[in-house]
Amino acid sequence: MNRVATAHTLDDQAETVLLRVARGAGTRGLAGIYPQLSVSSSQFSVGRQSSVEGRQQLCGSIVRPLLGVSRKELEAYLFAEGQRWREDSSNRDLRHARNRVRHGILPRLERNLNPAVRENLAETAEIARAEEEYWNAEVGRILQASAGHRRDAGAAVGLENFVALPLALQRRLVRAAAETFGLRLEFWHVEEILELISNGCPGKAALPDGWMVSTDKGELKFEPAPQISESIRGYQYLLRVPGKVPVPETGTLFEVVLISAEKPEACNAENLLDLGAITGKLMVRNWHAGDRFWPAHTKGPKKVKELLQEKHVTGEERKLWPVIVRGNEIVWVRGFPTPARLQPSQAIKNVVAIREVPLRTS
Repeated sequence: MNRVATAHTLDDQAETVLLRVARGAGTRGLAGIYPQLSVSSSQFSVGRQSSVEGRQQLCGSIVRPLLGVSRKELEAYLFAEGQRWREDSSNRDLRHARNRVRHGILPRLERNLNPAVRENLAETAEIARAEEEYWNAEVGRILQASAGHRRDAGAAVGLENFVALPLALQRRLVRAAAETFGLRLEFWHVEEILELISNGCPGKAALPDGWMVSTDKGELKFEPAPQISESIRGYQYLLRVPGKVPVPETGTLFEVVLISAEKPEACNAENLLDLGAITGKLMVRNWHAGDRFWPAHTKGPKKVKELLQEKHVTGEERKLWPVIVRGNEIVWVRGFPTPARLQPSQAIKNVVAIREVPLRTS
């Protein structure tokens, strides 16, 4: 076992926790710097070794024995021992967020809020680490029991009794399942997945790094997003109001924004909707056979198939043509004005605009 000791102090711990709180963090982030961290050969280096033993898998740990000692206490001890130390000049550079916390924010909190703020933040990290140890064991046990079999391009997780679990456990199970594929989810990704599960209907959501998640037949399935040639089987994504969702199948991002009706130039009027008329959940999907839509300025509803024929939309583009639905009602179709009865009147102050923009590829 190889060990490397590092000189992180209680002050470093307090700074780390405060930074993570400010940037947005759950219990895992609040756990801060760990006193001991196991590492593998890919993370841990002991110098060049040309022997057979040196090329074997190495394991070790990073130990931080001074996390409970303040920086002032450490400096006082070194001074008493006649031990000199070196200060890195970059520690005074206020362009770095940690230095702004160290030299400005924490001292102000000590003066104006709580003289023991550093110790309290460090205690918060200690509590959070214990919470994480418990939850990691619990999530691992449940995830192993509910995990389905591996498939060619992804894996499925059984959802039996999932909705009956506490919300905290649901969130952790979703995040842990995604992490088995190297996916680090933001909070809103997790919430979107939970909403898909609670709907009880088949649905999809886009995830980072070209992945997607779907719910179907009592399973939560993670897999790489399909290429265009594979997407003719259909797609469906939850679209929040307001909110946005990338749709890999169309190569675009759909966004619902709230705008003022007093500024109609802010968006194409044909994409505006009365906020009160579209209460509930919206879904972006490709059109289905039998779908009907009533664009404004037309005599009556028509089949989407006929509308696309009039626009001369053919081939794969036709199969992937997006619509937005509320329940069983289509409220928006690409290239057509929204229904007249759903468009806002002049008396309405706030309205909804639907936008579709190209996905960024980098």
